[in-house]
Amino acid sequence: QVQLIESGGGLVQAGDSLRLSCAASGRTFSDVAMGWFRQAPGKEREFVVAISRSGGNTAYADSVKGRFTISRDTAKNTVYLQMNKLKPEDTAVYYCAVRNLRGITYGDRLYREKSEYDYWGQGTTVTVSS
Repeated sequence: QVQLIESGGGLVQAGDSLRLSCAASGRTFSDVAMGWFRQAPGKEREFVVAISRSGGNTAYADSVKGRFTISRDTAKNTVYLQMNKLKPEDTAVYYCAVRNLRGITYGDRLYREKSEYDYWGQGTTVTVSS
């Protein structure tokens, strides 16, 4: 079982930066691919960014390219989302997600769909004022 604890959300102004953290327990990041999703009020949960098992491949939604960066610290079993130049449109609850890859010994895939993930954090709220 994997437990995910998210932190780093808050209230900021447009143009500011935030760094979200997602710490995992129960399984090391060597066995998983990860992603971040977000859900704005009244909207469906949408893909933000994904990182592969090795960390060598990433994919970003068009809306955040050039502003957001995903990274991993395998020693701390933590994934980060650095968010720069925040816009009011970025206001949402942000969720980290884990896809279990234990037993899969090859490939370095990226996963962009909600249904492809096995575990989710509780969410951390980001509010960007204009």
